[in-house]
Amino acid sequence: MKAIASKKYIDENDKTTAEFFNITKDLLSLEQMKDLDNYIQHLNTSRLQHSINVAYYTYLLCKKFNLDYTSATRGALLHDFYFYDWRIDKPEKGSHVSIHPKLALKTAQSLIELNDIEKDSILNHMWPMTHKMPKYKESMIVSLIDKYCTVLEVFTQFKNRCVQRFRLST
Repeated sequence: MKAIASKKYIDENDKTTAEFFNITKDLLSLEQMKDLDNYIQHLNTSRLQHSINVAYYTYLLCKKFNLDYTSATRGALLHDFYFYDWRIDKPEKGSHVSIHPKLALKTAQSLIELNDIEKDSILNHMWPMTHKMPKYKESMIVSLIDKYCTVLEVFTQFKNRCVQRFRLST
């Protein structure tokens, strides 16, 4: 398990990533969290991998700025904790942008207790595409890192496809 564009594998035996692993291992062991691997988020990136990507980079940035990196990391891992293919299904009336954060929060709260930063990170990670701005620095970072990871996931896969096509043509 590692975040996209990172050379570090995330596990409890690696000094750099052990703390991240310890913060998230209870969430990553949930069957519902594992089920996110069955949903595509961006191109070939699963929703689980996307959530790990966002959580890992949120962890690094919040730790660097001496913020509540534990709450931010956990909120980031849960920010897309919903179970439908947004390209096909629409479980409730409204846009996916505004619906899925509420569904992710509802799912997370049904399984674990959340603090205010975690809740805000989940609910407001789609800002500025939604009207409500994150209340905390940590949840603002989750929102920004979510966009960063989306771009990284899409362009990394686009680059890989281009390299593969080039190799096939030579």
